Amino acid sequence: MLEITNLPIYISIIGFIGMVIALILFFFVNRENTYLSRVVEIQEERGHKVITTGPYRIVRHPMYLAVIILYISHCIALGSLFSLIPCAFVIITLILRTIHEDKMLHNQLEGYKEYAQKIRYKLIPCIW
Repeated sequence: MLEITNLPIYISIIGFIGMVIALILFFFVNRENTYLSRVVEIQEERGHKVITTGPYRIVRHPMYLAVIILYISHCIALGSLFSLIPCAFVIITLILRTIHEDKMLHNQLEGYKEYAQKIRYKLIPCIW
């Protein structure tokens, strides 16, 4: 049988653990933020407000962090280092979306500027 990877099994296990961590983070983000949407928008009709609890106490965009962890972990769990190449494009797209969304929230969501001053990191704790 043709083997596409020579990664040790413990690397795949680390990938699966990362996937579990990402799914747990998804759960906590969804529990705290009922304004999650596929599009970047302020949901005025629903009384959109700044969320400051749960994972939002650590980073301003924890859902995107969860997606990044899930994508990278999935590639590692399957032992496919080549799949990290398209994964990089997804990560770049999420970083660009984070930048765009953060600017929009600064300009349009009441209380977000104060929240952003308090929670410095957009996506990666202690880094950015």
